[in-house]
Amino acid sequence: MDSTRLSLALGLILLAACGRSKDADDFSAMQARGEHVMGVNQYTSAHVFEDLPDGGRVVLERADASDTAAITTIRAHMRDIAAAFRAGDFTKPFEVHAQAVPGADVLSAKRAAISYEAADRPRGGEVRIKTGDPAAITAIHQFLAFQRAQHHAAAH
Repeated sequence: MDSTRLSLALGLILLAACGRSKDADDFSAMQARGEHVMGVNQYTSAHVFEDLPDGGRVVLERADASDTAAITTIRAHMRDIAAAFRAGDFTKPFEVHAQAVPGADVLSAKRAAISYEAADRPRGGEVRIKTGDPAAITAIHQFLAFQRAQHHAAAH
């Protein structure tokens, strides 16, 4: 390989590595904000953002079932989130992601047509989101898809 091609190849490798580093730094910053907002370590907890035909659900669970203090914190957070979302308040997702979350504006506007119910799970909690409004369902799915991608989370 001639020196020009070698320099170009090394430059592209370095650029790709810098991009991955920035992505890792962005993810790490989001995880730190998430811990501050949610009260539990994000690396030892798992999110699930599941689309359902009538809405969806958000699950947050601890990896360690014996960490009862963190499980209690998660359950309280999920109840707080359900109450805030019911009131049209999507400040906490904004704080975690440091940006507006897609769908949140529609969810806030259509809050009277959407129910948010918190439930305890053995290692944490969940918020079940339900509606019969097609525009709200689309917004819920946008909201959950963004969360899934940002948190590198699973969907059921």
